[in-house]
Amino acid sequence: MSAVIHPLASVLAAVARGISGVQVRWAGCRPEEKQRIYFANHTSHLDFVVLWAALPGEVRARTRPVAAKDYWEKGLKAYLAQRVFRAVLVHRGGTAQAGNREEARAAARTVVDRLAEAMGETDSLILFPEGKRGTGETVGPFRSGLYYLAKRRPEVELVPAYLENMNRILPKGEVLPVPLLSLLTFGAPIHIGETEDKRGFLERACAAMSALRRKGES
Repeated sequence: MSAVIHPLASVLAAVARGISGVQVRWAGCRPEEKQRIYFANHTSHLDFVVLWAALPGEVRARTRPVAAKDYWEKGLKAYLAQRVFRAVLVHRGGTAQAGNREEARAAARTVVDRLAEAMGETDSLILFPEGKRGTGETVGPFRSGLYYLAKRRPEVELVPAYLENMNRILPKGEVLPVPLLSLLTFGAPIHIGETEDKRGFLERACAAMSALRRKGES
């Protein structure tokens, strides 16, 4: 059964690609209609839109971005997030809002349950494991959600992706994007090891994503 695609999806994808001038490199895999979890660095509110728009149409139709509920739940943004992007809205920071260890675990389980349910048997996800926006200069430590989701769905490919220059296209605090060129690189898929612990897995996933950053090139 094909996914229901909103009529605005192709239009917004073209606009996002035009504004970001995104160049896409598939360095470690190819775009395929298979269930995946794309995990990327986070420096701009445009990140998920650009990554989603960069996917081929048939892949995009089955790929759902994970986004901050407090930013995308009101007005026009809510309509776009829910009806066009089919985003999965979660509380910003996830476990960071919990006051103690028990609450943190309960919050983590709730988020992972929500994401696993949203994936079902066919849909892919786009998520940002740093949990908050960075400066674009470094990658912050990954939060635990990616680990628990990988444990829940070990058969699903985890594809690292790295976005460059997005923090300059839509700097923090700005509303209107500045048209510039950006680069999006997809790396080789990884899977969680059967006995791999949380710290080791998150460090490995972070290293796989960080390694995609273009260095010393114009």
